[in-house]
Amino acid sequence: MHEPVMVAEVLEHLAPARGGVFVDCTVGYGGHTRAMLHAGASRVIGLDRDPDALRQAGAALASEESRVELVHSDYRRLDEILDARGITAVDGILADLGVSSMQLDEAGRGFSFRRDEPLDMRMDPTRGESAAQWLARATQAEIREAIEEYGEERFAKQVAAAIVAARAREPIVRTQQLAELVAAAVRTREAGQSPATRTFQALRLLVNRELEEVSLMLPQAVARLAPGGRLAVVSFHSLEDRIVKRFLRALAKPDVPRDLPLRASEMPQPLLTILGRPQRPAAREIAANPRARSAVLRAAERTTAPLDPTLLSRIEPDAWRS
Repeated sequence: MHEPVMVAEVLEHLAPARGGVFVDCTVGYGGHTRAMLHAGASRVIGLDRDPDALRQAGAALASEESRVELVHSDYRRLDEILDARGITAVDGILADLGVSSMQLDEAGRGFSFRRDEPLDMRMDPTRGESAAQWLARATQAEIREAIEEYGEERFAKQVAAAIVAARAREPIVRTQQLAELVAAAVRTREAGQSPATRTFQALRLLVNRELEEVSLMLPQAVARLAPGGRLAVVSFHSLEDRIVKRFLRALAKPDVPRDLPLRASEMPQPLLTILGRPQRPAAREIAANPRARSAVLRAAERTTAPLDPTLLSRIEPDAWRS
């Protein structure tokens, strides 16, 4: 079974015991949603782009069917999904980002280089192009840029050149094909890390548009929170966490020009209050689930300040690029 990360910490920040409507933007296999319902949430709207995850979540949450609605969608459509259900404001929103352990472990998905399988990597295999399809059409410059930005790979130039040379001989359609040619192009790597790790991570983020979708989801989430409503985001990658951190910090400051002379008492109320410091899993959880070790939880609460949509639109969407 897939173990959701930092369940106790998520519940502490979202406070579902007060009841109300909550959104699980990445319902996965239903672990966090089940915990929210058991803790007192009245209703949970669960989103996921992975149809297999939704099927398994539906089975796991069958006893809570009257209080859960599962939707096949990515979270960039949050506004559209809530509008369709006549929901103007919610009491809490959770986004547990990234790929799940079961997606990594499930054969045939192409997320892992530890098995030889089709190079797919799509979280939703019914939509978009696979990693193999993208590698077949992208230019060498585009491949280098993606691996450099999304994978933070210092040998991106060499990897891109190796990919283009290899695909001229035969299509790159298998995970082992890619892993082997990357290993030959990457001269050194940190102890315990495969040479292919950063390239596979980059392609997964690119194919699923993960960073862009986080940037699109966050303004919608804040705009949908009722006063006192809470947003919790679990990130597993420094680029994801950078987006979340900068976004929350920007909205936790009064929106006034820096050179405007105002007393502290005259400052307008910010949209968000950040709830404590970022949290990481406890040592016991990491020992039981080593993949949880990179998780970072950030949370914020919506204040009673009036919503200015132009403020949300001014937040830099490409925060991971700098």
